[in-house]
Amino acid sequence: MAHDSYSDEVISGILRSVRSIAMVGASANQVRPSFFVLKYLLQRGYHIIPINPGLAGQRLLGAPVYGHLRDVPEPIDMVDIFRGSSAALGIVKEALGLTPAPRVIWMQLSVRNDDAAALAERAGLQVVMNRCPKIEFGRLSGEIGWMGVNSRTLSSKRPKRDERGFQRLGLRIPK
Repeated sequence: MAHDSYSDEVISGILRSVRSIAMVGASANQVRPSFFVLKYLLQRGYHIIPINPGLAGQRLLGAPVYGHLRDVPEPIDMVDIFRGSSAALGIVKEALGLTPAPRVIWMQLSVRNDDAAALAERAGLQVVMNRCPKIEFGRLSGEIGWMGVNSRTLSSKRPKRDERGFQRLGLRIPK
């Protein structure tokens, strides 16, 4: 698959189908992007599994932190790689050793490793590179668009929110 662009259908299909996300490179530092993305995805109903050897055994936003993917005692739908591009191949190899293997490998913004992507795709996994699930969720659900960003339209109307205060527009993710 070409990884220079992804259709909205591919991205929204992934975000609708996954429930458990192992975030490799999760950080407890509240100003780090990985912390903010972890918190955001938790608030949107995803089951986040933080992976960080330096924090293993601790809890991060209520979730137990594991040192490696192989330490996680439950199935993982998606592996979100918050590490440098050079680490992606090793992470994909570890993910492919899991039973069952995850369905999706997602590499964060600026993370691209074509060898890792090819390996994962040969094993039947979907791969997204150089994208952020938080940004994609916000864009596709309308959370970004209602403020005039990405919509080419400014509006004074506020979007309807669910009982938790979050929009549920484009993705329609079940609770």
